[in-house]
Amino acid sequence: MVKRYSPLSLTIALISCVVLSACSGPTKQKPAELAPLVPSLGVKNVWKGAVGEVSFPLELKSSGSEIYLATTAGSVVSLDGESGAVRATGNAGARISAAIGAGDGRVALTTVTGEVVVMQGGKSLWRQNLGAVAITPPLVAGGRVFVMTPDRTLSAFDGETGKRLWQQQRGADTLVLDRPGVLFPVGDTLVVGLGGRLVGLNPSNGSQKWDVPVALGRGTNEVERLVDVVSGISRRGASVCVRAYASAVACVDTGSGKSVWSKTANGFTGIGGGDTAVFGSESDGTLIAWSRKDGERLWQSDKFKWRELGTPVLLGSTLVVPDNAGLLHLLSAADGAIVGRLQLDGSPLAATPVLSGNTLVAVTQKGGVFAFRPE
Repeated sequence: MVKRYSPLSLTIALISCVVLSACSGPTKQKPAELAPLVPSLGVKNVWKGAVGEVSFPLELKSSGSEIYLATTAGSVVSLDGESGAVRATGNAGARISAAIGAGDGRVALTTVTGEVVVMQGGKSLWRQNLGAVAITPPLVAGGRVFVMTPDRTLSAFDGETGKRLWQQQRGADTLVLDRPGVLFPVGDTLVVGLGGRLVGLNPSNGSQKWDVPVALGRGTNEVERLVDVVSGISRRGASVCVRAYASAVACVDTGSGKSVWSKTANGFTGIGGGDTAVFGSESDGTLIAWSRKDGERLWQSDKFKWRELGTPVLLGSTLVVPDNAGLLHLLSAADGAIVGRLQLDGSPLAATPVLSGNTLVAVTQKGGVFAFRPE
C-alpha cells in the first residue's frame, strides 16, 4: 500500500502558513515594492524553449553539459545546456512526484503511485515499488540509485538491474517536512539529511560513518521542535553548507565529519554560495550573506521583504534570487546591490534554477525554459 502522508502534509502546510504569514487573511504582509525594471547588467538570455506543465523539473549530470527536465505528466527531456537542443525524450508512464536524478547515463524519477523508475536513452530500464510516495529526488551515483521516502527509509538499488541492495530506516520523527530533503554524494560517502542532522553513510551497505548536528529541536511540542534539513545546498569540495528549517544555517566538513560553524537563521528555503560566501533568505524575505569560512555576516538586504524568495544561485559574480511571482532578481554577490531583474513568462518558477557549466537554466510552471549566461 502506498503511504500518502496526507495528515502530515496538511499539518506542515498550516504551520508554514502561520509562520510565513503568507496565506489569505488579515495577517498577510504586503510585499516590498520593486523599483522600475532596468536593463539587466552582467547577464544575458542565450536560448529559450518550452515543454508541458512542469512541477518537478531539473537535475544535472555530473559532466555539467546535459540538463534533464520532467513534466508533471511524466514526459522526460534531455537538453544540451549550451544550446538548448533536445538530445533525448521519453515517458515514465505515470505522473511524477519529485525532481529527476541523473548520472551514469541513466535517469531516475519517482511517481505518485509510489514507484522509482529508471530510464536510459529515453526508455524505461526498470521500476521498483517503494511503498511510499517519495518527494526527495533520487540520487544516481556509483552504479547505484538511492531513494529516500518521507518516513526516513533510505533504499539503494543496482543501477543496471534494479535489484534492492540494502535498506535502512534511521528512526522517523513524528513530524517531517512535506518538501524535498537532502541526499547527495561526496567522494565515497553518501550524505543524507535526517531531521536536524547531516549523516554520512557507506553507500555500499548503508552503515554510518559520521553524524553532525546542524540544529537541535527546541520547544514544548513536536511542531516547535521540527528542524529538518531542507533541499538546496552549497558545496565546495568537502565543505557543504545547508539550512535547517526555521532554525539554522551551517557548514560541515564532510571529509572529517565535523561541524565548521552554525548560525541561527529563521528561513525555509535552501542556500546557495561560492568559494567565500553562502547566501539565503529569512522567512520575511531578508537576504543574508555569510562567510563560508566562519559564518560571520557579510551583508544583508531588506529590499525584498515578504516576496517569498527561493534558493539563491550564484552565476559568476551575480547572485540570482527567484521570487514567488516568477521574477529573477540580480544582485552583486559582493555587497547585495541590485543590478537588474529578469522577467520570464509571468508564471512562478517550477523549481530553483540550476547551473550547467556557466549557463543558468530556469523553468516556469507554464513550461517555459530560459537559459542565461554572464556577459
